[in-house]
Amino acid sequence: MATEATDARLQIEQNLHLYRQMAKIRAFEEQVNELYKSAKMPGLAHLYIGEEAVAVGVCEALRRDDFITSTHRGHGHCLAKGASVNRMFAELLGKEPGYCRGKGGSMHIADPETGNLGANAIVGGSAGIATGAALSAKMRGSGQVAVCFFGDGALGQGLLYESMNMASLWKLPVIYVCENNLYGEYTPAAETVAGDVLARPRALGVHAESVDGQDVHAVVATMKRLVERARRAEGPAFLECKTYRYYGHHVGDVNREYRTREEEREWMTRHDPLQTLASRLKGLVDDGTLERIQTDVKAEIDGGVQYALAAPYPAAEQVDEDVYA
Repeated sequence: MATEATDARLQIEQNLHLYRQMAKIRAFEEQVNELYKSAKMPGLAHLYIGEEAVAVGVCEALRRDDFITSTHRGHGHCLAKGASVNRMFAELLGKEPGYCRGKGGSMHIADPETGNLGANAIVGGSAGIATGAALSAKMRGSGQVAVCFFGDGALGQGLLYESMNMASLWKLPVIYVCENNLYGEYTPAAETVAGDVLARPRALGVHAESVDGQDVHAVVATMKRLVERARRAEGPAFLECKTYRYYGHHVGDVNREYRTREEEREWMTRHDPLQTLASRLKGLVDDGTLERIQTDVKAEIDGGVQYALAAPYPAAEQVDEDVYA
């Protein structure tokens, strides 16, 4: 009985951890939007709100030394893999303490200490990087796994298929995670992606599955299987996560004339990843537990913003440092 009670308590704690991670990503992105609207952040950002269960579910199945590559909509991936809120905001504001010393901005954050090999503004551009990392892990016998995040728009990029082909031939420990949020910029995926999404990797001999990307439990469970499979040297896998971005393609895309408000409300009210998990915790935790998590997360995010606003910009003489082109 003691063991059952301990297991139940651990399960609750794990679920609260998942909730906290998703809440942190959402609060971070909401603050990013405010920084943009108040003209404190240079450039644009692509918000991850609505897709939190994918990043959290995938990264929860990974070790700290496992690799990920990210996308232009990558803040959630960075945070889920362990990035610091302070340094994330500093990078977005172009400040020196940022992950790329303020030079990369929203779409080029990397954190090698947590296995994050970097975001990439090129659609599908990190497929080769993740595949190369998996080849390195196999050659070194490290047991590491690489995960490549990309959106449905990357399904039209040849580099993705070239990389999956090599990964399949060499049985590399890499998992290609497609965040299918139904839109490539302003175009419905139905107008750009022909045929069965899973048939594409399967044609290359890559194991492929699909999962509800709004259900963090489903994502974690599926990823754990795929990660274990990769560590057993059984080759690459492809995971389609069906998800939805609540906001526009980027922070400046506010009208979203390419989709209806009714569709947005349907996803926000019936398929919200935080609300789905919260409903499952109802009766298992007291009413104030989730509210306290939200309060703690808000304090962490507010502290990160203040840290970044007060941080210095890079010195002028650094302009030609860390530039490789």
